Amino acid sequence: MAKKPTWVIEKERARRAAAAETVWLFGLHAVRDALENPRREKLRLMVTKNAADRLAEAIAASGIVPEICDPRRFEAPLDPGSVHQGAALEVRPLDWGRLADLCVAGPRGRVVLLDRVTDPHNVGAILRSAEVFGAAAVIAPHRHSAPETGALAKTASGALERQPYLRVPNLARAMEELKEIGYRLIGLDGAAEATLAQALADQADGPVGLVLGAEGPGLRQLTRESCDALARIPAAGAFGSLNVSNAAAVALYAATADPAG
Repeated sequence: MAKKPTWVIEKERARRAAAAETVWLFGLHAVRDALENPRREKLRLMVTKNAADRLAEAIAASGIVPEICDPRRFEAPLDPGSVHQGAALEVRPLDWGRLADLCVAGPRGRVVLLDRVTDPHNVGAILRSAEVFGAAAVIAPHRHSAPETGALAKTASGALERQPYLRVPNLARAMEELKEIGYRLIGLDGAAEATLAQALADQADGPVGLVLGAEGPGLRQLTRESCDALARIPAAGAFGSLNVSNAAAVALYAATADPAG
């Protein structure tokens, strides 16, 4: 029997590791949304009696049998200090499928790309804004990005269950794929000459990808070079700046607002 090539063995090992990965979601809102999401694979639900009563409809609809816990000894494996409200749910990460299927080019299509944004609270807030403004997906590199965690889900306030969060092997390659589909990619850079409004005007009603970097370092060089244009969000003062989640919300609003008013 022929020995498998090393790359095949490593790929199979990575696939098994991904399949074994689980996430603990916590908090009434995040747990309820996950229970009500038919796409979400649910493994274990730990709740206090009070939380079980408050989640009764969602628990019944999900078909999962809850483990009732003493509120004084809530034993779900969560980080100390997690505001769990008596509810924790073990799940597998969502599989959103292929980029090309999610990000079909169309009038005023919008996606958000994150370059090494690792803070789960920022990513959760960005997912929430992306859902509000109808983005097709939030895309980030698999390495050096925030994975699905309970903290991210809680900040996303339910958006994690509805807003595609696609972590890709290579961000630059994903950007090239989006450009082939028809997207114009605009990188947010505080030192850019053009304003965001000017950069968006060049695209009219075509699909746009908004590319944001980590606070401090900003966009990496390869990411900058992969953008079609760089643009800044104008600030009233010389020292004003937005954190990445606020910048994403402002940029999404600007990119989805009707230019006719």
